[in-house]
Amino acid sequence: MTSFKIFYLNGQSYCVKVNITLSDIINYFNFNESLLVLEYNNLICEKKKWGEINLKDRDRIEIVTIVGGG
Repeated sequence: MTSFKIFYLNGQSYCVKVNITLSDIINYFNFNESLLVLEYNNLICEKKKWGEINLKDRDRIEIVTIVGGG
């Protein structure tokens, strides 16, 4: 039996059947990790933990990118 996990990224739901980390998500969606803030289940998550945190069913991730301008 295949187990699926649903997670939410910036309000959009996604379904996966493999174990993935926050770093995997950042890489898959091609975010520039030096220019973002990541919120994981309503808490700001430190960059050094992104590769250690495996997604669980119904996790919520919000990614805010920093944009410069003038």
